[in-house]
Amino acid sequence: MFKALLIDKNDDGLQVGLNEIEESQLPEGDVRVKVLYSTLNYKDGLAITGKAPVVRKFPMVPGIDFAAEVVESNHQAWSVGDKVILNGWGVGESHWGGLAEQARVNGDWLVALPESVSAKQAMSIGTAGYTAMLCVMGLQDQGVKPEDGEIIVTGANGGVGSIATLLLSKLGYTVVASTGRLEETDYLKSLGATEVIHRDEFSSPGKPLARERWAGAVDSVGSHTLANVCASTRYGGVVTACGLAQGMDFPATVAPFILRGVRLIGIDSVNAPLEKRIEAWTQLANLLDMDKLAENTREITLNDCVEVATDLLAGKVRGRVVVDCTA
Repeated sequence: MFKALLIDKNDDGLQVGLNEIEESQLPEGDVRVKVLYSTLNYKDGLAITGKAPVVRKFPMVPGIDFAAEVVESNHQAWSVGDKVILNGWGVGESHWGGLAEQARVNGDWLVALPESVSAKQAMSIGTAGYTAMLCVMGLQDQGVKPEDGEIIVTGANGGVGSIATLLLSKLGYTVVASTGRLEETDYLKSLGATEVIHRDEFSSPGKPLARERWAGAVDSVGSHTLANVCASTRYGGVVTACGLAQGMDFPATVAPFILRGVRLIGIDSVNAPLEKRIEAWTQLANLLDMDKLAENTREITLNDCVEVATDLLAGKVRGRVVVDCTA
């Protein structure tokens, strides 16, 4: 038996709670792991609260990522005792996820935990940090250099935004952070932002084209924010989009793309190929200041997840939330 946060649905609606699960109930997979740490991401918050139809089948153990130790393996790449990371692949949506003491998954979904990174640090990074790194890599792949100009990071107080700010500043980019909480200005500047602006500058309907400012952008917000960021991006600039905190819609025009050559790059962390994942985790291990990351991280247990998920969706959570699945 092991503990797991379980989401189920019946005639009374969504039922969420910590349950005792038998190992035989784990889904199919060729690797079974002891989960050491998981996280609470925005998508996990949506799943736990039922605010969006993230869960594809019931019952479901949420948690889109974990850092774990292999305890049983029929996969050629993994042996008992190996330390591994999982991000995405529908885990926590259509396959039982990481908010549990154990998990069974497809070994092809796993990446080796970098030697210089602990399991807790890996989940301080988590899918949010891994996604942030993919966004930064997207800017780099499109040729955006530090000397090209300012990079706007939206949702900067969130998991993706805060780590994107850390990474970009470490790489020498000039970062402007957008947030709804200007009282966090000092915190965001401690991460490397040179300027902090209110999200209201982007969150309402805007013009097809605005004054050119940004050489690049990391957007985790979507909707009007993404449209306005594109409208104010400089000629030839690059916008990486990875989230929908404001909404899934994109109320924009083609003007930034056909008149300024702006490039909008979609960032998918769920099904990214293995080589991209390995590159991202290698860069994260080399670039991130783990002490700074620790200051950006709150630790909770499985018992706390439902309450903190509600706070997360209400915008009350700063930075990263790590879940100790062994406590």
